[in-house]
Amino acid sequence: MEFCDDCGSMMKTEGDRWVCGSCGAEKPRESDAESGMVTTQGQEEGEIVDLSESEEDARPTTDIQCPECDNDRAFWELKQIRAADESETRFFTCTECDHKWREDDH
Repeated sequence: MEFCDDCGSMMKTEGDRWVCGSCGAEKPRESDAESGMVTTQGQEEGEIVDLSESEEDARPTTDIQCPECDNDRAFWELKQIRAADESETRFFTCTECDHKWREDDH
């Protein structure tokens, strides 16, 4: 991949020259410099995997009792909802019933 020295846009190859699609600047191609570049040509197409269903499993969990169903496991996350000099608030979501609750420092 080569970038234009004049405008910073990505350049494309046209024969033995690099050409900027934005400003039209050109410069010669150098085979020594291009030997270390990675291209997508000749790479096999892989299978596209939808990870959206597994995203929930990637969230961190902790041992805490759900106030609704007494399950002992919940997903957790921290959010800064008050002033920056105050501690973050912990939000929990039960892994069984999806009940949500929060816990503040006192």
